[in-house]
Amino acid sequence: MGELNCPIIDCHCHVYPAKIASKAIAGTDRFYGFRACGLDGTVETLLKQNEEAGITRSLICSVATTPKQVHAANTFLAECGRAHSESITALGTLYPGSEDLSADVEEAIALGLPAVKLHPDIQGFSVDDERCMRIFELCEGRLAVLLHTGDYRYDYSNPARLLKVLRAFPKLQFIGAHFAGYTVWDQVGILYGQENLWVDCSSALPYMSDEQFVELVRGFGSERVLFGTDYPMFFLKGEVEHFMRLPLTDEEKEQILHINAEKLFHLQEQ
Repeated sequence: MGELNCPIIDCHCHVYPAKIASKAIAGTDRFYGFRACGLDGTVETLLKQNEEAGITRSLICSVATTPKQVHAANTFLAECGRAHSESITALGTLYPGSEDLSADVEEAIALGLPAVKLHPDIQGFSVDDERCMRIFELCEGRLAVLLHTGDYRYDYSNPARLLKVLRAFPKLQFIGAHFAGYTVWDQVGILYGQENLWVDCSSALPYMSDEQFVELVRGFGSERVLFGTDYPMFFLKGEVEHFMRLPLTDEEKEQILHINAEKLFHLQEQ
């Protein structure tokens, strides 16, 4: 996979309990009108894929689609992280319509989850909705927030809305998934230079030219980009191999593959 030999941290993976994994993947396929590659979405298959691809650590997450799912999802994710601490870091999830957001945040922190994932488009809330803003208030200075961002079909999480949130919470670390603008990458330039925004590159390589990918890396700055695959959407070895072929410098690749994630999530301290 190229001459570069360094750790690889995959910052965007979805995993599910085995008994609901096929249902969860089918739901995602329906939402996007897309058929995933056939991986089953379990942590066991993720670890096998990592071994084949040379990935050394995965950051796993899930999306709560009802308030009642938050506790179960976060408990499951934390258990996966504890069981495979040498290769997995678990992130949590929250739901903007929860009756007790404060308790949900406290539980995520108690479980040792360093960040939470929100998916405004699937959860049906605009990222600048007052219910989301309450989550950001509770997380500021305590948890980072991984946000699905962008979709040409909706306006829940597109860059202009995200920009308002970034400015409202300058001390909260946000990770904008999919280069902060899935399928609306022509709009993300307004987010360049925002000091509290990181982006991951999951679900980007299959949908754009190498030249556009490199342009986005350099627009945001390679020191702000995290590697991600969006497991189980794509085979991980292919994602890594494609990334390694990109016309980026070795320094840029190392920042994206592991250095930035190590800094943001304090992984060198583990």
